[in-house]
Amino acid sequence: MHVTRILAVRHGETAWNHDTRIQGHTDIDLNDTGRWQAARLATALADERLTAVYASDLQRAFNTGAAIARVQGLSVQAHSGLRERHFGALEGKTWAEIETQHPEEAKLWRSRVPEWSPPEGESLQVLQQRILHTLQALASRHIGEQIALVAHGGVLDILYRAATGLELQAPRSWLLKNAAINRLLWTPESLTLVGWGDVAHLEAPHDHARALLDEKTT
Repeated sequence: MHVTRILAVRHGETAWNHDTRIQGHTDIDLNDTGRWQAARLATALADERLTAVYASDLQRAFNTGAAIARVQGLSVQAHSGLRERHFGALEGKTWAEIETQHPEEAKLWRSRVPEWSPPEGESLQVLQQRILHTLQALASRHIGEQIALVAHGGVLDILYRAATGLELQAPRSWLLKNAAINRLLWTPESLTLVGWGDVAHLEAPHDHARALLDEKTT
């Protein structure tokens, strides 16, 4: 079968996620919660047979991918094509700051104008082209196999829209949770959604689950 099975995963939590700061291409690493999420994710996928683990070269995604790859006996492969959307001058600001300091940009952003770019940033159209080109390049290497793509919320948004036929302008009605497992099928002709937003591996209480992991690794 000319099918590549894809596990598409958003990175674990960062301090900027917690503070609702826009990260974009700014290279923020995982916080303690994010590292716990990455460990839980890797354990949840331990029985999956993965041929390759690709991740954005930004730390938060790369280190999440590294946790998955380590359990699989693989090395994570960095790919800049899986980076988050570049938000330019708006990176580092909270949503509230953007709405107060840049009201016109905030309006265009929330309206999902496809051709609009944040100052010094990247439009939705350019992001879509980059992500779909990267998907084609990576998935075509692994026909008949299963791979993991570890990336960012904006990247997963593009993949969801491509798999369901939704336009860039359509309002988002699906979740993009940190460290959620999302399943897709790729062929040279199509992308199909199989499952989305699985966070069962994160439902154990944080401290208790971390204690269990510590017991297993000491």
